[in-house]
Amino acid sequence: MLRTATVKASSSAAFLRRSPCTCNFRSFSATSSKPTNAVSQSSSKLHLASRRPLAVVGRQQVWNQKKYYSIATEETTKGVDPNDSFLQGSTANYIDEMYMAWKKDPTSVHVSWQTYFRNMEDGNMPISQAFQPPPTLVPTPTGGVPQHMPDAGPATAAGTEVSNHLKVQLLVRAYQARGHHKAKIDPLGIRGEAEAFGYNKPKELELDHYGFTESDLDQEFALGPGILPRFETETRKKMTLREIIAACEKIYCGSYGIEYIHIPDRVPCDWIRDRVEIPTPYKYSVDEKRRILDRLIWSSSFEAFLATKFPNDKRFGLEGCETLVPGMKALIDRSVDYGIKDIVIGMPHRGRLNVLSNVVRKPNESIFSEFSGTVEPSDEGSGDVKYHLGMNFERPTPSGKRVQLSLVANPSHLEAEDPVVLGKTRAIQHYNNDEKEFNTAMGVLLHGDAAFAAQGVVYETMGFHSLPAYSTGGTIHIIVNNQIGFTTDPRFARSTPYCSDIAKAIDAPVFHVNGDDVEALNYVCQMAADWRATFKRDVVIDIVCYRKQGHNETDQPSFTQPLMYKRIAEQTNQLDKYVDKLIREKTFSKEDIEEHKKWVWGMLNDSFDRSKDYQPSSKEWLTSAWNGFKSPKELATEVLPHPPTGVPAESLKKLGEVLGTVPENFTVHRNLKRILASRKKSIEEGQNIDWSTAEALAFGTLCAEGHHVRISGQDVERGTFSQRHAVLHDQENETTYTSLQHISPDQGKFVISNSSLSEFGALGFEYGYSLTSPDAFVMWEAQFGDFANNAQCIIDQFIASGESKWLQRSGLVMSLPHGYDGQGPEHSSARIERYLQLCNEDPREFPTADRIDRQHQDCNMQIAYMTTPANLFHVMRRQMNRQFRK
Repeated sequence: MLRTATVKASSSAAFLRRSPCTCNFRSFSATSSKPTNAVSQSSSKLHLASRRPLAVVGRQQVWNQKKYYSIATEETTKGVDPNDSFLQGSTANYIDEMYMAWKKDPTSVHVSWQTYFRNMEDGNMPISQAFQPPPTLVPTPTGGVPQHMPDAGPATAAGTEVSNHLKVQLLVRAYQARGHHKAKIDPLGIRGEAEAFGYNKPKELELDHYGFTESDLDQEFALGPGILPRFETETRKKMTLREIIAACEKIYCGSYGIEYIHIPDRVPCDWIRDRVEIPTPYKYSVDEKRRILDRLIWSSSFEAFLATKFPNDKRFGLEGCETLVPGMKALIDRSVDYGIKDIVIGMPHRGRLNVLSNVVRKPNESIFSEFSGTVEPSDEGSGDVKYHLGMNFERPTPSGKRVQLSLVANPSHLEAEDPVVLGKTRAIQHYNNDEKEFNTAMGVLLHGDAAFAAQGVVYETMGFHSLPAYSTGGTIHIIVNNQIGFTTDPRFARSTPYCSDIAKAIDAPVFHVNGDDVEALNYVCQMAADWRATFKRDVVIDIVCYRKQGHNETDQPSFTQPLMYKRIAEQTNQLDKYVDKLIREKTFSKEDIEEHKKWVWGMLNDSFDRSKDYQPSSKEWLTSAWNGFKSPKELATEVLPHPPTGVPAESLKKLGEVLGTVPENFTVHRNLKRILASRKKSIEEGQNIDWSTAEALAFGTLCAEGHHVRISGQDVERGTFSQRHAVLHDQENETTYTSLQHISPDQGKFVISNSSLSEFGALGFEYGYSLTSPDAFVMWEAQFGDFANNAQCIIDQFIASGESKWLQRSGLVMSLPHGYDGQGPEHSSARIERYLQLCNEDPREFPTADRIDRQHQDCNMQIAYMTTPANLFHVMRRQMNRQFRK
């Protein structure tokens, strides 16, 4: 819903008001502040590099050397090899940069690097001698940054210059790698005090670590590879050590800190440096600051309004991280500028109502009516608490483009919605024919710090990021890091310094940012959108903030965190901090800002008045609207027919030809030749059709009718019992052939793919995939039915109850194979009794005749225990041959 002013605005406050047509300001340009030095789309192809030291492994794809460096085979007993000391895997990208600069112009790098690269290129000198450190620079016994040692005697001027230049390069490198540890990202100031938890300030960032003193600060050093090359201009070729340190402090130790050196490819590392290692990474115009301020006012006012009107209600507010809203909206705006049309959002309860109101744009009167209890009970389900509900809404952006936002409904089980979001995103990309470029839809996941570090489904979900059948072209993760998990301090909740450290497993960059600096957060969110658009990979934004209230508004947090909440009580709220900054800069006057705040409060009051008579539409909660399909209310009152599921015999025989035939020059395993011939013969004769053949016929006929069929799970391509063989492998060259993809030119797309060794994540992904369209047959298969209990959360909270709680319909099929074949108790039962218990029918009540006719419509899910292959064929086809989905 678009917010519009109901009264004429006075001119003094009009500078901040939203246009009723665009939900933005009519009076200024909508251009956003994009970071400079953008990289072309062609750089999105990541070149994976080795993590081993460069002295050991050649990197032909980057260095393009004439020959590989020889591998050192002799072991030395002479102490630490200088090359092993400074050629650590974490510095490989840095040395690549130096090498490429040397190849273009040998004089562009320092003489020490010239000597090293020349020796390595010549190949006449052993690797252990290629690098000769100056006499005042010796390696550390444990590797890493070389230690500075006192001079043993008089050093030449050239030797001192070489030594100092190299030390400055190492200092800059240390800021790139570890500057985030020193960054001022904690608004409470408690993170820096927890040295016992890995938050110590790195010694590599101290002057004395390199033997420098105060007297060296005014010494000048040439800018170039390794020393802030992007600061070099026609008039500035050198900077003093003091200026270099000040620049590094501003870049890497300000309101945001960046972790990216763990990425083993130089291209994305340079991409980040191109954006941050410049004199002014971001500078917002007056119009852009106006937009940021307006969004922050709406976010803060929403929380204050709820606290005033409903002081005793739980709302899991966003106080302490109100800047999330302008950050998210900046991220969305930038992504839409790149061509994104659909954004699927998943998030927990914290701040959900604020995001629903100010990001997704759910009508405020709807939210207020849920607090007031004025909405009549729905006859379309049991409902859920207001901070679990989802929403679909199309809204405009400042550039004039429109975007469809979908906030997925979630249970109280933290992070359970993560794979659901990715599955729904992938389905949208499928229907947009965008499963390769990923330019039309993306997923955004919000997390809490404690859950992101501890819940296993987070890792399962991140593991999908580059799998061919699961990738969504990069997910943007936003951690609302309030530095506490309910009542548990971080040191008891995780074993890593950062809650985001798991993201390094997939080489995602991590932007840590102080939640009190709204402009820094805005910039980081825009850069995250740029990253996703360029590289199609995950990125993490860690917003370090605080939770003003307890776990909920009725909780008393001082019982367990007394010192933290003393600090919080002393904090100036984020809006007031930004207002003070803008007034000091003389960007806006205090009077104009105060008048706009009053106008926003008046808009909220108007919504509150309308909420007293508000009744939601029947589809307001739906995160996926299925046009043309019966609603839950209609299913409860109408008796729908049972369309036939049979198929003409001639159609099956034609399909049998496809199933039993492989292309010429395709070498099938000799055992499979017999199986394929038997499958083809059984279809031709209409006798002895086995389970796998019946299943293939069901899939094939659905595809022939134009339905999209997607099958996934562990080992589904072959089948756990070596029965399916949907994907054939050439025995000579390992190319593959999937016969069900070659039925006819106009068939529905058939996808079958082995999943990662995951149940929770994989089943959640397929459930999300099934939400997007009723025209897809989506099936997840457990390796054995018994293993499905690893995904019990998805079964309980989504599959069994999603329709009742959220009106969220799904036609997902779960295939649970099992049998008595001697593999023990974990392979012999799919625990069908558990699924029967989850059915919504009362076993003590015998249904009336009318209810028997609607029984298949009223149930929440259907349990089918087939006894013949024909049962399997017709049950699968029935999923797509009726006017509803279960």
